[in-house]
Amino acid sequence: MEQYVIKGGNPLVGDVEIGGAKNAALPILAASIMTNESVYIDNLPDVRDINVLLTAMSNIGVTVKREDRHKVMLNAGGINSLIVEEETLKKIRASYYLVGALLGKYKYAEVVLPGGCDIGSRAIDQHIKGFRSLGATVTIEHGMIKASAEHLTGAHIYMDVVSVGATINVMMAATMAEGVTIIENSAKEPHVVDLANFLNSMGANIKGAGTDVIRIKGVSKLHGTNYTIIPDQIEAGTYMFAAAVTKGDITVKNIIPKHLESITAKLLEIGCEVEETDDCIRVVASRQLQHTHVKTLPYPGFPTDMQPQITVALALAKGTSIVTESIFENRFKYVDELTRMGANIKVEGNTAIIDGVGRYTGASISAPDLRAGAALVIAALAADGFTTVDDIKYIERGYEDFHVKLHNLGAQIELVQTEKDIQKFKMKVG
Repeated sequence: MEQYVIKGGNPLVGDVEIGGAKNAALPILAASIMTNESVYIDNLPDVRDINVLLTAMSNIGVTVKREDRHKVMLNAGGINSLIVEEETLKKIRASYYLVGALLGKYKYAEVVLPGGCDIGSRAIDQHIKGFRSLGATVTIEHGMIKASAEHLTGAHIYMDVVSVGATINVMMAATMAEGVTIIENSAKEPHVVDLANFLNSMGANIKGAGTDVIRIKGVSKLHGTNYTIIPDQIEAGTYMFAAAVTKGDITVKNIIPKHLESITAKLLEIGCEVEETDDCIRVVASRQLQHTHVKTLPYPGFPTDMQPQITVALALAKGTSIVTESIFENRFKYVDELTRMGANIKVEGNTAIIDGVGRYTGASISAPDLRAGAALVIAALAADGFTTVDDIKYIERGYEDFHVKLHNLGAQIELVQTEKDIQKFKMKVG
């Protein structure tokens, strides 16, 4: 079984290039099936979730050609099934985006219900409400979500809660509905905007993405396009906090600073220096981190996907910090692992009360999910001694070449498979 073995204590220093946003790429890949013409997508991250979705699309007849590691050509002119039963799709949340795309184009979809990281309930009631508002019949049977319609008609839809997934799914279905659809209380995340831009580049008529009201005028047909995915704000934020935790100096390249404003604000608050240019951010942590309070919120608030990373930093900060998780109720599972490394954190409901400690110490730990796994690796990089991290398959779902990029910043980290490999690493680094 693959693991990371890490010797902590080195400040991370240098430049790191950020890849395409996984959370934008997944719906964009799904939306590419809404035309029969060829679609070229660039800046695609080479991570497990992406590859699982591409395989599922290929299995229903989509032509998938990798032009290179980060560019793919897709042609959905030969789709031969509207039933997506791919077993591996259960492991990723984004499977449900195929419902909106297939329903929009073919007025029928049958897709296995999604999985992903176990960080709390992610109900699909708002997706179903949106599809039904457009005129679809939606049922859940035998672990599949089935949606069908004679035709889809534009509607005025108010989302009861801000939901990225539902906003994206309903936007895709409405793109090829008759008439005008208005989605109110829509999610404003950068990947919602990226999907809207992608669909517009294919001939859709979507306005207002990035605000809380999206207006979509349905079109009968979409065409091929060339499109480049936005940089990954969560990957960028993870390396920014890696600088804070390891007392490092990291320049994060190929980013959109605006997408990172809530992260930058918290880094400044806890005592880091932050320098911005057009497409780079440099984070320097040269003094003791200070405590703060943070609450996760929908964009432009502090992202739930960055909550474990800031917690790892605050557990080394001077004083008492409070982290409140308002998006997912099960997102503190990693705290037990961090406690094994010496953190002093008490979780009460959706709140973590953190008393800063002077240091972490190495331990054998497991990644409970994608973002927490990455955060625990960062903690290990700051810890005294050796740490092994199990279940890194979660980390590989969303971070491309994570250990390689960290190694290039000066981390002593290696991907290993056996106890013998671990011992070799320990002898090598001393």
